[in-house]
Amino acid sequence: MADNDDHHGKQEQPKWQGRACEELTGVKAEQIWAFLEDFFGLDKWFPTLTTCIPIQGVSGQPGCVRFCAGFKTPVDNKDDDHEQSVNWTKQKLLAINAEEMTFTYSIVDGNVGFYGYVSTLTVAPKENGCYIEWKYEVEPVKGWRLEDLDCFISSGLQVMARRMKEALQAYEVIMHYSSSS
Repeated sequence: MADNDDHHGKQEQPKWQGRACEELTGVKAEQIWAFLEDFFGLDKWFPTLTTCIPIQGVSGQPGCVRFCAGFKTPVDNKDDDHEQSVNWTKQKLLAINAEEMTFTYSIVDGNVGFYGYVSTLTVAPKENGCYIEWKYEVEPVKGWRLEDLDCFISSGLQVMARRMKEALQAYEVIMHYSSSS
């Protein structure tokens, strides 16, 4: 297995590819898209992500870059050195299409070993709700298995979907009580 730091190895491994999908009932795709298109607001939804700040450009415009830090991964604390470092990445918005409710971003820097990472998130309507699809590809990550990454993305998306739905439900309750008083 070639070291991920050596991008000029003798034999290049195929990129890992994965997909996670989360269905939400009782909410509209447009409502969920409003949360996701806020590229600099990921820390409101993604579990254990403590920081998401703009470092370049305007949120929602291709070329903008966010700095994300504080998230935990399935391989944290697996090595023998007991120093706890903060996981971080810089992520660049490559494309966004509000009409189709989809955007693509890449990780351009970070300390988690994700090289060549490109991801596309899409929100689409379905009967009685919507779904969020998160597709990604990345060069094999040192110290990880593809299953680790699949678990990280899937569990993160589950929590994001739940938090978004809860936020919408809280809003509806508040609006209901404020309009009936």
